[in-house]
Amino acid sequence: MSAAFGRWAVLCLVVLAVGVGILLPPNAPLPPADGLRITGEIQHFRLLENPRPVPDVAFVDGAGKSVRLTDFEGKVVLLNFWATWCAPCRREMPALDRLQEALGGPKFQVVALSVDMFGDKLVPPYYRVVKLKRLGIYLDPTGAVQRAVGVKSLPTTVLIDARGWMVGALEGPAEWMAPEAQALIRHFIDKAGD
Repeated sequence: MSAAFGRWAVLCLVVLAVGVGILLPPNAPLPPADGLRITGEIQHFRLLENPRPVPDVAFVDGAGKSVRLTDFEGKVVLLNFWATWCAPCRREMPALDRLQEALGGPKFQVVALSVDMFGDKLVPPYYRVVKLKRLGIYLDPTGAVQRAVGVKSLPTTVLIDARGWMVGALEGPAEWMAPEAQALIRHFIDKAGD
């Protein structure tokens, strides 16, 4: 009788597991293995199953100096690909500026990387008009970083941990000052201290 009960219990667990898989929508937010919940304003943010190092590709800052993503190693980086012609990108920029003000420092930085072909002429005036004061100007006019990371749409935001590994991404805009967004970033800042 106990063997029959054991088989019945296993069958019930299998049916329950299959049922849960069927009942959950395919893109329902699930907690990652370490217990971090991704919900609300960033519910479509996805942790990468196979994190990988950032590509060692050059772009330029607002002064025309060559920069690489590897230069930010030791900091958690929120890398945002955007363009001045992209309306959702423009709506997102003030929140990214406020996020840099709130969390930016030796352990975290927002890198808003413009993919405008003539970004050196378009981005500085845009920053002045919108009054972005905390974000640095970074330009990828050839799209080299965009291609190397595999970005297909704008805006796309990639989270890079302090080791310099891409650990998650979000296609589309988000409210980066939302508590859940800040909790996600703080989670990785705290992990960097471990």
